[in-house]
Amino acid sequence: MTDELAKLLAEHDDWLAVERGLAVNSLVAYRRDLRRYEAFLRARGEVDPAEIGESVVHEYVRSLEALTDADGTRRLAASSVARALVAVRSFHRFCTREGFVERDPSEEVGAPRVPAGIPKALAEEEVERLLHAVTGDDPLAQRDRALLELLYATGIRISEAVGLDLDDLDLDDGVLRVLGKGSKERVVPVGRRARRAVEVYLRDGRLVLRHARSRRSTRDGDAVVLNARGGRISRQSCWSIVRRAGVRVGLDAHLSPHVLRHSCATHMLDHGADLRVVQELLGHASISTTQVYTKVSPDRLRAAYDAAHPRAHATTESARTGGRTRR
Repeated sequence: MTDELAKLLAEHDDWLAVERGLAVNSLVAYRRDLRRYEAFLRARGEVDPAEIGESVVHEYVRSLEALTDADGTRRLAASSVARALVAVRSFHRFCTREGFVERDPSEEVGAPRVPAGIPKALAEEEVERLLHAVTGDDPLAQRDRALLELLYATGIRISEAVGLDLDDLDLDDGVLRVLGKGSKERVVPVGRRARRAVEVYLRDGRLVLRHARSRRSTRDGDAVVLNARGGRISRQSCWSIVRRAGVRVGLDAHLSPHVLRHSCATHMLDHGADLRVVQELLGHASISTTQVYTKVSPDRLRAAYDAAHPRAHATTESARTGGRTRR
């Protein structure tokens, strides 16, 4: 007997990779969430996608919300449950669009309310402290300094920094080529300070690290950011580099590379960059994703209001009335 559930889950997986062109990390997240959904369905004996009703999807969401640890703490945040439902909806919509089933049982299922999060951004003075946190001139110090400068200067994702190869850099023109989400390529400018830090690392530190790797191994030989053994650095190691630098200068021990991405976008907007320019720089598919950064700086909103509104300043009204108070 054909296992229709397994068959359609496999076809949906292929569709995500080929048709939608999702990045590897996104594919892994979808697969993880759908494996959990599949286990839930099989435990209930729901193995025919055409027979799955809206009540089943509702019950699945409630089961995720009910998961707790031994101390009674909820295991999944509302954002995690909402993300899991996104994967379920993607699967059922795929089945409907492709004509495998007649209706989408997830269509009317609402996701849990997720509090609107405002991206954290460092103050410019804090970024300066962070970028000066790495001392010394040994190969690893050069690497760490170059990585921190590059993350803040370009706003690239940590996965994009890890994936950089030497051919992606054009430091003479001050740009780098990035392969972002969905395998979409974009060109990103690199500022002078970041360019200098990367040039020093490539000229000195990277050569030392490169020679540390096994002569029998040629894998990742073109990677820009190397680990102490001469291979391509991992995302986890990059996180550690950023966190250690933050601790050294008294910043949050939970500082992440993504905070530097937030800070890059926020500071550019603070200094007058066009929103669509920042969208292109960050590689956002939708301008609405970039717009969240306009919410993080009350000072910028106040400055724009004071500069543009004709009645923003009390002195204007006072001058018109000769200093008298109207009643």
